[in-house]
Amino acid sequence: MNGTPHNKAKIGEIAKTVIMPGDPLRAKFIAETYLENPVCFNTVRNMFGYTGTYKGKRVSVMGSGMGMPSMGIYSYELFNMYDVENIIRIGTAGAISDKADVRDIVIAMGSSTDSNYGSQYNLAGTFAPIADYKLLKTAVDCAEELGIEPKVGNVFSSDIFYNDNEKVNEGWAKMNVLAVEMESAALYMNAARAGKRALCILTISDHVVKGTSLSADERQTGFRQMMEVALETVNAITE
Repeated sequence: MNGTPHNKAKIGEIAKTVIMPGDPLRAKFIAETYLENPVCFNTVRNMFGYTGTYKGKRVSVMGSGMGMPSMGIYSYELFNMYDVENIIRIGTAGAISDKADVRDIVIAMGSSTDSNYGSQYNLAGTFAPIADYKLLKTAVDCAEELGIEPKVGNVFSSDIFYNDNEKVNEGWAKMNVLAVEMESAALYMNAARAGKRALCILTISDHVVKGTSLSADERQTGFRQMMEVALETVNAITE
């Protein structure tokens, strides 16, 4: 295969494990900052993708774009057309629970959603998108080794950023959901359908209820922690 409409990589140019930030420039930053000998495999639509090594382990990093439709396209192609086995999403989220606050690292054990993404599977019920346990446990262990105490629980993966219902998050918070983001449910469903593994690691950049947010400097530190947890997880699971 010589690529898809969204990815010009050839078979073999993408590692078995891919770290996926939403922002393609963050993918570029990770490749240039953390990877040894990174090689760019995709620039289509400026959705940058790179493959290199981290502590001698082969890994790729690629942007996913914003929202479940975009994540749905890129993760589907990686799982089903490029034989990727593991995708770790990293990104930002807004806390909606008093159990999470700015600067926290949240690892999404489950991903509740208001999306219709799962309707394509024609299931006689509601599918519960969840993380792969091995990736989840490894990420928690790696975070703790880095001196980080992650918050592990359910997140709300929404199709809507500017929601006309201003109280939408209250109900989810009552159900012990920690934070809101926009990609993990589609990633977890694609992984389940493909028989592959996925995980979502988030930095809380703002608290929706409290109205607090990270400063520019705090964002830089928090994002680096999240990236390093993801990279150490890749290092731990890669032969």
